[in-house]
Amino acid sequence: MTSKLFESYALNEQISLKNRILMAPLTRCMADEKLVPTDAMAQYYARRSEAGLIISEATIIRPDGQGYPNTPGLFTPEQITGWRKVTDAVHANGGKIFAQLWHTGRVAHPHFFDGDKVLAPSAEKVEGTVPRMRDLSYITPTPATVEEISVLVADYAQAASNAIDAGFDGIELHAANGYLIDQFLHHDSNKRTDEYGETPQNMSRFALEVIDAISDRIGAERTAVRLTPGAYFNMQADPRDKPVFDYLLAQLEQRTLAYVHIGIFDDAMEFDFLGGRVSDYVRANYSKTLVGVGGFTPQTGEQALRDDRFDLLAIGRPFIANPDYVEKVRQGDALTPYSEEMLTSLV
Repeated sequence: MTSKLFESYALNEQISLKNRILMAPLTRCMADEKLVPTDAMAQYYARRSEAGLIISEATIIRPDGQGYPNTPGLFTPEQITGWRKVTDAVHANGGKIFAQLWHTGRVAHPHFFDGDKVLAPSAEKVEGTVPRMRDLSYITPTPATVEEISVLVADYAQAASNAIDAGFDGIELHAANGYLIDQFLHHDSNKRTDEYGETPQNMSRFALEVIDAISDRIGAERTAVRLTPGAYFNMQADPRDKPVFDYLLAQLEQRTLAYVHIGIFDDAMEFDFLGGRVSDYVRANYSKTLVGVGGFTPQTGEQALRDDRFDLLAIGRPFIANPDYVEKVRQGDALTPYSEEMLTSLV
């Protein structure tokens, strides 16, 4: 039986993938002090070019989007040049790569950008401290004004344009996992009463404005989005979120994006108000190219593709442990287990 994992897949007329295995975005915190990708990062991504598509680590669109140390940016000429080294190395090895665009919203911290506030939909604080920097506690965010939201939309579009200038094949908009765009989509973090709050249409407005601005700038065929209908990370779930995502997914169905990517760390998680797994909920509400992720092995991923639960499979931590993940799976070789100490270096 021919493996579904190794079938080619056309995202659209412009972009075809050599297999259905994607490298999921993996925050590594290895950029230099100016948030410029390094030569080591170029080598790291190049070694994983057998994936049908690499999705870069989350990359901030502007300085106040930073919430973790040494996460790369796409807003200065030096950062664009640094990413060009990465994309050139991936392309030289026959791979394709999308940039994941990121603003962390209320989980940003002024420590990183010498500011005095962080922007979010509402003044709803996240409890806890910044990962990898436990001496930094989160602060109460400042609700973004309508004018500031307009600037954010423009900055996302500019970052997407910068990504194309840096040689990326497209972008994935990070609208998941409790970061800025996702914060507009959930009642736990969005208490607004203006045109960006309260109703499904209003709460989806910012996400759709960003998606449309990026699509207009670089083409919808090069624009993808990651979503988390089931809140679980830096966010409390709320049954009222379902109508928001019902509306948002219906709107995305009318567009011609490259794909929608589920934002979940473990696909086995279930949410009562979504009727079970997030991936099944999205599949029932979105008929176009869907990327599944969240703890799949090659065997369970293969079965999920055969069951038509999604079209493409994103693999995360196993790619950290196995730069040659695709070839090992193809040959049936044993995979090196992932362990936390692997995060201390790029291999």
